[in-house]
Amino acid sequence: MTETKPKKILVVDDESDVTELLAYNLKAKGFVVETLNNPNSSIGLARTFLPDLVILDVMMPDLNGIQICRMLRADPKLKQVPVIFLTAKAEEADRIQGLETGADDYICKPFSTKELVLRVQTILRRVSESVPDGPKRLQVGQIVVDMDRHETTVHGQLVELTATEFKLLRLLMERRGRVQSREHLLINVWNYETEIETRTVDTHMRRLREKLGREAGWIETIRGVGYRMAADRKTAASSG
Repeated sequence: MTETKPKKILVVDDESDVTELLAYNLKAKGFVVETLNNPNSSIGLARTFLPDLVILDVMMPDLNGIQICRMLRADPKLKQVPVIFLTAKAEEADRIQGLETGADDYICKPFSTKELVLRVQTILRRVSESVPDGPKRLQVGQIVVDMDRHETTVHGQLVELTATEFKLLRLLMERRGRVQSREHLLINVWNYETEIETRTVDTHMRRLREKLGREAGWIETIRGVGYRMAADRKTAASSG
């Protein structure tokens, strides 16, 4: 039986009391933790440390969390690493901006350390889940999802999806023709209970549609309920 390596977490926050608090609690759960109070060094450390997850403060001098997240998403070795934003900004527009940048989650200060650790565990569990038994290749229109390679192509061109977007698209394709409520998606894609804000689903769905381009019409919005992968091209064309 092979031992599972402990997951590595990078915490970037200009407040040392925050990084110390998080490092203490994450290490207590068995994580390997690196912390930084200087955001300018974050990308360099991330490239050498190669974390399994990054916790980023948004409001930092010189280089803020939004900018750092964009840089992570542009780096071939780091683009799939889940990101949790940690910030005092509680406005909806700020949460949406964070998610649109490519973050997987968003927690507002003051925060519950216990909740944050649970969110970290949930995201890492989701990312490391093995591909379930079933078709290894899904296709709807010109959208092709290859489970083994963890790749998505549209019209034969590779499309870069985050781990969350990939799982969201896969679920819709596997359950093609069936309506998936926002609450159902939160539980099955994010592993969150229904009290977590459902706007998270809408933000990720908008990003996913943008990446699918001309094939985005396959994803239907069922107003007041959720989303569905269209059963046929005629329906998709009328709903796009």
